[in-house]
Amino acid sequence: MPEEQIVEEGSARIKLGERVFYNPKMERLRSISVLFLKAAMPNAGNVLDATTATGIRGIRYALEANAQKVTMLDTNPNACRLAEANIKMNGLEGRLNVVNTSLQKFANNNSAEKFDVIDIDPFGTPAPFIYDAMKLCKNNTLMLITATDTATLCGAEGNACLRIYSSVPARNELCHEASIRILLAFTARIAAQFGFGIEPLLSFSELHYVRIFIKLNKGAKQAVESVKKIGYASSCSKCHAYYYEQGQIPKLSTTCKYCGNATTLFGPLWLSSIYDKSIVKGMLNMCDSKNEQIYKTLLALTEEADIPFFYNIDKVCEYIGTGSVSKKQVIENLESIGYIATTTVFGKNSIKTNASISEVIDAVKSYVGKYTRKS
Repeated sequence: MPEEQIVEEGSARIKLGERVFYNPKMERLRSISVLFLKAAMPNAGNVLDATTATGIRGIRYALEANAQKVTMLDTNPNACRLAEANIKMNGLEGRLNVVNTSLQKFANNNSAEKFDVIDIDPFGTPAPFIYDAMKLCKNNTLMLITATDTATLCGAEGNACLRIYSSVPARNELCHEASIRILLAFTARIAAQFGFGIEPLLSFSELHYVRIFIKLNKGAKQAVESVKKIGYASSCSKCHAYYYEQGQIPKLSTTCKYCGNATTLFGPLWLSSIYDKSIVKGMLNMCDSKNEQIYKTLLALTEEADIPFFYNIDKVCEYIGTGSVSKKQVIENLESIGYIATTTVFGKNSIKTNASISEVIDAVKSYVGKYTRKS
């Protein structure tokens, strides 16, 4: 018999088992999710962990985020037995319940039960789970959704993205942010069918996954207003300008307004806010000093302008034929003439701004000119 392996994560101790998936690299995301629940719903009453595996996520929600009741689903009977053993190991019998079934079957058989929080973290796309999860939602339900099919969402498999998410992905430096916005748009359209609008509270794209944290707002008006925030974007591969516009029918020009090059359309995708800074600041205030990387990420989000897409300064410099320029200098130049300009978590030496590509290029040239004259 192989020696029983026990791991510690957060406040939990769990056994690992054969043929039951546990990814230690996702500990960071689970810690972020715990912080999120503590900030967004300090007393998380009824939680559904739709894809539980070892049970680590639901156990941590109970131990660290004050979840009063957690229902944990898995179609793998080995996972269910292991999750039950891990619940007992952490002294959570009575608060956590494991059900050996799929989300689809559970939702169809328990549609009268509504949850405060639903966490969907499957292998691959979450698309087949979202529709059934909506049957278990009520006003103000928080839904946490992970997608690990980033090759699909980020453009490597464009036909798959069109098939699964009914969206054309971006295939350039904007792809990771676009992947979040595609998943949000897909979720918003499904939610609208159930009479919900969505309110994004936090969004991430890291490593091999995309993760969105949304609140559902009940009402036909809220659903319509949510869908109206979906639209299309286009980008220029020559000067790296981008354009976007809300609306169900793409009306963007196929020609770049700055350089005249043909642009590439992508979407539909979510074109409104992708996080709530008050939630992010609340998470930051509760973040343990041991979680240095999480702290840095949350701090960066509090400083980032919540504006769709960004400019990569290296690519802009390459286009105009100058040497590399620091994003800090470009930000200072843009701010000095009244534009919003910040760093972004989506790209190195990249900025978010409400300035156009023309103003960004002028800001780069202004810095290069000053540097050249000083030299």
